Amino acid sequence: MLRFGFDNTYVRDLPGAYRAWQPAAVPAPRLLFANAALAEELGLPPEALQGPDAAALFAGNRLPADAEPIAQAYAGHQFGGFSPQLGDGRALLLGEVIDRAGRRRDIAFKGSGRTPYSRGGDGKAAVGPMLREVLIGEAMHALGIPTTRALAVAATGELVRRETALPGAVLTRVAASHLRVGTFQFFASRGELEMLRRLADYTLARHDPELIGAPDRHLALLRAVAGRQATLIAQWLNVGFIHGVMNTDNMALSGETIDYGPCAFMEAYDPAAVFSSIDHQGRYAYANQPGIARWNLARFAETLLPLMADEDDEPAIERAVAEATAVIDDFPALLAGALLRGQRDKLGIADASPGDDEADTALANDWLTLLHT
Repeated sequence: MLRFGFDNTYVRDLPGAYRAWQPAAVPAPRLLFANAALAEELGLPPEALQGPDAAALFAGNRLPADAEPIAQAYAGHQFGGFSPQLGDGRALLLGEVIDRAGRRRDIAFKGSGRTPYSRGGDGKAAVGPMLREVLIGEAMHALGIPTTRALAVAATGELVRRETALPGAVLTRVAASHLRVGTFQFFASRGELEMLRRLADYTLARHDPELIGAPDRHLALLRAVAGRQATLIAQWLNVGFIHGVMNTDNMALSGETIDYGPCAFMEAYDPAAVFSSIDHQGRYAYANQPGIARWNLARFAETLLPLMADEDDEPAIERAVAEATAVIDDFPALLAGALLRGQRDKLGIADASPGDDEADTALANDWLTLLHT
């Protein structure tokens, strides 16, 4: 039986952070897209994408023998309102592989049916949005922007009910991890301090192993996540990308772009551009993305504070709050620096020095103003 070489640390190390679950069987699986280059990068067996069982595999009817499918638990702020339990409502993590570059990567389904976290949803996905996610994810990857990627899309042979009936599909997603700000919020909101500590240690081991032994490792984790997000959001801005749903459950601690929904690239510069039909107030508009990222990081910092200081030690709490606040306050400058580096590249400004920052920023802003008039 086919094996992917899974090594599932999330299942082993974080009991209580997921529910074991199986994908729903589908009537007529058919492979629509297979990313052979990504499969090679992951070190997957060639027959996974080419064999007669490939459609059944990527539709969820026949899993690799070493898969341990789980629905991950997380909470999140959605459009500013907190939901203490969200979780994978239509996704399943199948397992983790070590790719040919030695990196640990998640392989997960999206649209594979209801889970314990579905909250009334059908757990399904439609062909159109899943193929759109392939295109946008591969475009982001080609642009050098950290992103999840699609390994495969399989049609299911069934209809999913939205405003109209649409053909169903399952997307197989590859990510550095599916750890989110909302994952930490899930346990912090429940006061599960030991689980929160285990989650932080797991995140460090997964994404920042050099920080594990640091005496202030939780503050260092906050800094690392803030740095990755500053770089990512700057890259979005420099290609005119609008994510559309920057909820805390959609902010990946890996610094990858995740959960492509009502996202788009602007065809003409408009800082107020919004592509989500439900974002009536423009919360996640193009120009608001840096501020929303900072806000999300502040929510992440709140989850780490109990790990940074004992609740009975008032001076330690004050110090931890001050240190975390400093990281959040430094975020705009981090992002501005990353943004300016990209703008210089686009404008052909070479050999810049720190003394040129103000003039170069003014030039870039003038250019954007011209684009908007």
